[in-house]
Amino acid sequence: MQKNYYILLFVILFFLVIFIVNNSKGNEIVLKEGDKAPDFTALNDEGKKVSLSDFKGKIVVLYFYPKDNTPGCTNEACSFRDSYEKIKSLGVVVLGISLDNEESHKKFKEKYNLPFTLLSDKDGEISKEYGTYTQYLRTIKFAKRMTFIIDGNGIIKKIYKKVDVSRHSEEVYNDIKSIFDFEKKDSEL
Repeated sequence: MQKNYYILLFVILFFLVIFIVNNSKGNEIVLKEGDKAPDFTALNDEGKKVSLSDFKGKIVVLYFYPKDNTPGCTNEACSFRDSYEKIKSLGVVVLGISLDNEESHKKFKEKYNLPFTLLSDKDGEISKEYGTYTQYLRTIKFAKRMTFIIDGNGIIKKIYKKVDVSRHSEEVYNDIKSIFDFEKKDSEL
């Protein structure tokens, strides 16, 4: 009897996993390094409209994350906070973006003293354009953790599809210096 119970439980779990996988939706859009970054407008943590095109001429780090106040997202945000002055000294703008609303971002930013802008993608449209949008069972929606380095002309120079949240900001900083050849520029001064 107990053996039949475990077999039935296994069969149910097997079909549940298949159902979840078949009902999960990622975005089919795949951006590549060298592509033009899709422009967007979103509300920031203060409720003001911000567009990617507002930063024309500047290097932008656009990092997508799943949810405010979750362990991995908090670790990543605090990592960017701790490296922010170094990154900013290169003339780089850091923008964090998730499907959370402006009020959630405001509280998250205040709680962890984040010095950079957080953008709200409540409807998931920006995440869809960047290929980070994920949905399970039609109710669980979030942006996959991905980061884009965008140059001053709006061209994607680097995409991080896998992120180690504890050291990601340092990796981004080093890559920006390398991609934009900051060491060479410093030695020419």
